[in-house]
Amino acid sequence: ESDTASEISFQFTRHKKTPSIGSHSSDMASVSSVSGSVLSVYSGDFGSVDAQGTVEFALDYDEKNREFQVHVSQCKDLAVVDEKKGRSDPYVKTYLLPDKARMGKRKTSVKKRTVNPIYNEVLRYKIEKMVLLIQKLNLSVWHNDPLGRNSFLGEIEIDLASWDWSNRKLNWYPLKPRSLSAVNGVDHRGVMSLSIKYVPPGSLGKWPKNPPSGEVHIWVKDVKDLLQLRPSGVDSFVKCYVLPDTSKKSYQKTRVIKRDTNPIFNHTIVYDGFHTEDLKDACVELTVWDHEKLTNHFLGGIRLGLGTGLSYGISVDWMDSTQEEVAFWQEMMLAANEWIDGLLPLRSL
Repeated sequence: ESDTASEISFQFTRHKKTPSIGSHSSDMASVSSVSGSVLSVYSGDFGSVDAQGTVEFALDYDEKNREFQVHVSQCKDLAVVDEKKGRSDPYVKTYLLPDKARMGKRKTSVKKRTVNPIYNEVLRYKIEKMVLLIQKLNLSVWHNDPLGRNSFLGEIEIDLASWDWSNRKLNWYPLKPRSLSAVNGVDHRGVMSLSIKYVPPGSLGKWPKNPPSGEVHIWVKDVKDLLQLRPSGVDSFVKCYVLPDTSKKSYQKTRVIKRDTNPIFNHTIVYDGFHTEDLKDACVELTVWDHEKLTNHFLGGIRLGLGTGLSYGISVDWMDSTQEEVAFWQEMMLAANEWIDGLLPLRSL
């Protein structure tokens, strides 16, 4: 754990295609690197099809194996996505809310050319019962598109705290349209206050003050209005990566602030080895997590970059910064050696 206002420096080694980050510090905690990006686990809602039809499923909790099971049986009378061909290729996807990135999505196989698909598949989550009972199950049906433009066909959301766990039978449920908050992207997860600065190589005079290469400074100040996942509050910390590197060498985190939905971190991280052209291809990913003994719960995050969808000429899904995040990053690029202050909403998408 790092101290308040501590400063950790890492080396950003530039390569044309696969940049990596090496560390000047040997004190980093031993943690598993993120596989891919925690903010990129969602399918885009590109469809304009009206939700219709029903889905048959059952819920169960296996006490022995500590496993939540969703038995997805079948769907009936789904909407037709491709009207010319009269077809839909549906699959079922589930999340546990509000913490869908932590547990990840589960989904069935795709059934082609049918609006009455039969699955008979079990989607499984390894999760403690106490944690499960403060979640909601979001079960949605989607049309699978070869180009990735999947269409939303309907959903149902179940509060697991009030679920009758003695009911293990398959039951039919009507599929509903997306809620207004989901359609408009309203998903309030808190707001992060931070400052960033870029120090170009050769800009501070002679060495040792002058870095041999550029530096990106990230000052995480505080977060307000975090999601509270349990009555005792939230024990939060912030993770940082410079994508495309998600290795241990890129990873840094703040200390944990306990029982506070408005934590003050006051933590600064410095990544060096940046050339000015790297700023177009790299992305600073800051994610906020609730700390628990068994597992950490994802609360929300931001991505600072140009949001071009490309990194060193390669198409990547994590280069998806919002307009606010892009503007913040651009302002830093244009104002060398100056701290740029920002107040950015945390997001799940």
